[in-house]
Formats: sequence, C-alpha cells, structure tokens
Amino acid sequence: MIPSRTPSSPIRVLGIDTSLRSTGVGVLDAVGSRLMPVYFGTVKNPAGRPLSACLLHLQESIEKLIQEHEPQAVAIEGVFYAKNVKTMLILSHARGAIIAQCARMGIPVYEYEPRRVKLAVVGTGGAQKEQVQKMVKTLLNLPEVPQNDAADALALAITHLHNRSPLAALSASPI
Repeated sequence: MIPSRTPSSPIRVLGIDTSLRSTGVGVLDAVGSRLMPVYFGTVKNPAGRPLSACLLHLQESIEKLIQEHEPQAVAIEGVFYAKNVKTMLILSHARGAIIAQCARMGIPVYEYEPRRVKLAVVGTGGAQKEQVQKMVKTLLNLPEVPQNDAADALALAITHLHNRSPLAALSASPI
C-alpha cells in the first residue's frame, strides 16, 4: 500500500525502464527540489529462460522493490514505435506484467514517452543515451555514470518528479 506522508517527508518514485532481459530500476526521493538517489540497478533474465518465467521473475522483483522501498508512484516508459513486431510484443508482455504487479500493490503508474523523458533530463527530446546517462549522473550527483538501463529508469523517476507542479499534474494521470 502507499505509505502515508507528512509535508516534510520525501516523495519516493520508482522508475522502471522495461525490458524482458534487462529491466532498469531506480528509486528517487524528492524533498522540495532536491533529488536523492535511493537505489538503482537492473533486473536480469537469462537468455534461455522461457517467457512465462521471465514475466514471473519481473513481477516478483518489482514486488520486492516496492515492499523494500515503498514508493508512492511508479514512472514507466510509454510504448514507442518499433520496427520489429515480435520485440514490441515481448516488451508489451513485460510492461503488462509490471503494471499489473504495481496495480496489485496499489501503486499508481504514470507513463512517459521517451522524447518527454529526454527533454526533462537533457533539455532536448532527441538526446542520445550517453547524454541521458551523463545528465542523470550530474543531476543526482552520482560518483559514476550509471549503467544504461538503470540510467533510463532514474531518468523516468526524474521526469515524474519534475511533473509535480499543479499545472503539470493536470496532464499526468495514472494509467
């Protein structure tokens, strides 16, 4: 369940960059305009693992992260265009498993398009992955550049936290 907050307590967001084999996750706290990294990494599934076992592992891993870190919201990347239909279908399965797990646990999920995330973090919607990684490192004052999937997850959490103003809140609603 969503933990109760006091006005001075941090807002905690879990960012998830969904993939079947290497899902990026990142937990951020925000107190006022200050962003503080709590946890980031990846949820891995080996290449030989069947789809159903991968989806179960993703659900169990997200459940554990939510229980451990108690976020108030989840920010996930929206579906984007892909040339390979099979890849898009597998990604959709993974997203569905994660969204269903968040819903089961009572955590609202917010969706952000890749261009919007890049714009929020780097300042341009056409930014390259390396630019996102470097800006995440800078914005969160990390000692080193985070791994690609984890950086994307942190960027999703940053985007959600930047959208907390009353005006921005009008456009963002849980999926």
